[in-house]
Parts: sequence; C-alpha cells; structure tokens
Amino acid sequence: MWFETESKLDAVTAVSGSGPAYVFYMVEALAVAACDRARSVQAMQLARQTVIGAAALMEPIRNRYRSSGKTSPRPRARRRPRWRLLMAPDGLERCSNRAVLAARVRSEELGRSSG
Repeated sequence: MWFETESKLDAVTAVSGSGPAYVFYMVEALAVAACDRARSVQAMQLARQTVIGAAALMEPIRNRYRSSGKTSPRPRARRRPRWRLLMAPDGLERCSNRAVLAARVRSEELGRSSG
C-alpha cells in the first residue's frame, strides 16, 4: 500500500503491527471459552483452526454481503442472539477500536522519541 503522508503509518503500525497479537489473544479467549466443552489442547486446536478457516472464507463472504447490497453482517445478527454480545455497544468493535487507538498513540510516541 502507498500512503501520501508518513503520519498515516502510525495507523498501519496499529493494525498490521499489533493486529496479529489481537488475533492471537482472540484465539486464546476462544480456547478458554471452549475449555468447558473440550480439553485445553483440543480447545486451542479448535480455536486456531476456526480462525484459519474463517480467514480463508473472509473474501468470499465479504463479497457476498457486498453483492447483496449489505455493508456488514449486522442485519442478520439481530436474528442470532449470540452475535448480540459481540455487536453490542461495548462489544468487539468498541474493544478493537480502543486497542487500535492505543497502539496508534504508542506508535506516535515512539516516532517522536526516535526522531
């Protein structure tokens, strides 16, 4: 990707630099949640494979929503109570926004201290 200004690179660092750690933590959280149903080694394997499988499906599913005129899965989520927790005002989007903002601020701080 090309960015017109260097200041945009802090956002890149926040998402691409810190993003993998967020995904790793999400996998661990899924595994912990699954431990009630499976042994921890099995739960971690299931969580990892779920994320790998979801990543493989991301483009086709995203394109399906786009082609149907929807911009996100939210219209369907209302019919599925389990999604309400993740899509609540204090859910996954807000948590992700806070984490990425904190990473961007830290990237900016590091840039100022090294420059």
